[in-house]
Amino acid sequence: MRNTMKVAKWEVKRNLKNKSFVIGLFLTPILMVVFGFLGNLMGGDTSDNETAKIYVHDELNTFANLEATVEQYKLPFELERTNIQEADVEKKLKNAENTAYFFIDNRAFNEGTLPFYTSEDFPESISSQVQIFTEAVKLVQMQNLGLTEDQLAAVSTPITIQALSVDQLGENSEKEQAMDQEQLMQRIVPGVFAGVILLSIIFTGMMIFQSASQEKKDKIAEIILSSVTPGELMQGKIVGYFVLGFVQVAVFIAFGIPFILWAMNDLPLFEYLFVPELLLFLLIAVLGYLLFAAIFVGIGATMSDISTAGNFQGLVIMIPFVSFFFIGPVASDPTSILAQVLSYVPFTSPVILLFRLVMLDQWSWVEISVSLAILIMSVWLFMKLAGKIFKVGILLYGKNATPGEIWKWMRA
Repeated sequence: MRNTMKVAKWEVKRNLKNKSFVIGLFLTPILMVVFGFLGNLMGGDTSDNETAKIYVHDELNTFANLEATVEQYKLPFELERTNIQEADVEKKLKNAENTAYFFIDNRAFNEGTLPFYTSEDFPESISSQVQIFTEAVKLVQMQNLGLTEDQLAAVSTPITIQALSVDQLGENSEKEQAMDQEQLMQRIVPGVFAGVILLSIIFTGMMIFQSASQEKKDKIAEIILSSVTPGELMQGKIVGYFVLGFVQVAVFIAFGIPFILWAMNDLPLFEYLFVPELLLFLLIAVLGYLLFAAIFVGIGATMSDISTAGNFQGLVIMIPFVSFFFIGPVASDPTSILAQVLSYVPFTSPVILLFRLVMLDQWSWVEISVSLAILIMSVWLFMKLAGKIFKVGILLYGKNATPGEIWKWMRA
């Protein structure tokens, strides 16, 4: 174990002193932030800068109070009276921009809600600001009621404005319209975070290919193996590039989180990120890395030079990306037989399982447990096989190993 950590430290130090690695380490997140910043400035939503118009269908004679409220608080929209019926709102809003229809009637007293229909591009910030109009409606309510206990209880009942976008008007039930955004974000944010970690350490782990073949090309493999065993060298490389992967993730976080907080200043990012689900997502990401790293380090040792990789070695490099060919079918139906099967296949399990857990409202812990058990056993098996391949392949010079030779080494 001590020699394994020595090899890992050597791999980390060697790469961190490599100018190409350091430049790539910082250049990628910097470019992503720069292009994201430019895209936000040039292609951002300009609807917030345009004056929004709210048409008010007023049956409680509160329009004057609403206008006074807009004037007092200098709210960024205009009010206009209308006699439109709710049945005609959807047709009006389909071709409208920055437009909303506000219906003030006895539903405020009977149901505690006021319908507020918006066009697709209507600013969400204004949808929140119109909640202030409930005070004007409350004033009418108090004027119309006496001071009995029942009436006081009615006055104390809160009134909320129910904002409905035009694309939601065709929904059949109120439950479908009121999607639980918070639960969704608590899956998406940690899922994306774990996905970034998985891809970062996989991309970094692919450097094991180059590392093993470069040591063979430079004739230093024998020198290294005079001090450590092939197993310790292989394990050290896996641990070292795992650390380098997290260094890359740390750099992404250092640049990415401030940009996300700037671009989406109303998003409680850390509240959504640090949830119990994050631990499961990280476990899947780490197991995925260990699986692919074992494959990379074993096959990397079979190549005399990275530039002479044969078709077999080239196909192995593509294994982690096979999952992305199935993203479309899994996204259309995360509970399908195909999605379940792919969650059990070791090569596709890390990406597909992560993606499904983000998509699904309810998780099947039986499926998750089986998938994790298969993944853990696969990591153990491929580590063992990679050790056998690495032990022989690291000392093979002059040619790339054939699939037949690799099969013999694994059976030995």
